[in-house]
Amino acid sequence: MTVVIRQLTVYIRFVAESARYALQDLADLGDVTRRTVRYYIQEGLLPAPFGVGRGPHSGQAPLDRLLQVKALQAAGRTLDEIRATLDGGEGVARGRRNIEPPERSVWRRLQLAPGVELHVAGGVTVPSPGRLQELAAWCRTHFTSSDE
Repeated sequence: MTVVIRQLTVYIRFVAESARYALQDLADLGDVTRRTVRYYIQEGLLPAPFGVGRGPHSGQAPLDRLLQVKALQAAGRTLDEIRATLDGGEGVARGRRNIEPPERSVWRRLQLAPGVELHVAGGVTVPSPGRLQELAAWCRTHFTSSDE
């Protein structure tokens, strides 16, 4: 008979007794909804909470920041003006004000055969319906699915 003894050492890191607030706590203390807190985080007005999932929490600084945002809103400032005031226009943690929006373009999608599509940019002339039918017939002949 063999007896295996395993030892497990667990280290518990001491966390200072500073205030920790869940998302709902921030919302309640700031007199806003949870959705508003999430929106402010998304917009870079508040820093993201620590942790993930159902247990994220924030410290005192995000609560102070939320109260600043509320005070500036009460003074008639827009969110863009508030962001510029609090961060010099940079946004919390990611400089979101400097991100260029993606370039958009219009495309047409034509299905030529099952699993085969032709994408045509908006500025390109599409061939006549007869030529497209010829191309579709060629695709159906030469592109076969692995199910067949």
